[in-house]
Amino acid sequence: MQSNQSVALDARLVLPKCEKGIGYVISSLDSPHLIDGVRLAPVTLWPDDRGYFLEVQRGSQGLVADFPPALTQVSAALNYPGIIKAFHYHLEQTDCWTPAKGMFQVALVDLRVNSKTHGVRNTFYVGAMRPWQILIPPGVGHGYKIIGREEAMLIYVTDRLYNPLDEGRIPYNEPRINYDWELQHK
Repeated sequence: MQSNQSVALDARLVLPKCEKGIGYVISSLDSPHLIDGVRLAPVTLWPDDRGYFLEVQRGSQGLVADFPPALTQVSAALNYPGIIKAFHYHLEQTDCWTPAKGMFQVALVDLRVNSKTHGVRNTFYVGAMRPWQILIPPGVGHGYKIIGREEAMLIYVTDRLYNPLDEGRIPYNEPRINYDWELQHK
């Protein structure tokens, strides 16, 4: 889909009009700038001379504690350096992302018209150097860019089985979201 085409959203969702930028850079688990409903948790790594062990989830604990076991799906995406996968959203599904290898620039935007944080953008730099999990509620647009020179692996758990009717897509360069995917030179 080209960015100049209209993006049809569910009536509960509205594309915000954002200034160019990346929104709030979230650098602490308890940031006051988090989009409403987004939750974060640290992931413990156990490194040794063979590599590292990462425990992704325990079914009835942590960010996925309320996910129904019969409907929960675990998936993984291997990504090449520099790719951008953005934006998409769900009407009903909640995602829990665990970057397991490499580094990600994760971008979120609140599309929910009745949310107190509608239009807020969050950016997270997560992965090997910041092992966090991110819980993404329905109605929050999400995507990522792989930063660095190595492949990156995202493991994600969803609270329901894949349903293409629940998913919507928005071009990564949608002018109303106006997310700046370029290097920030900081």
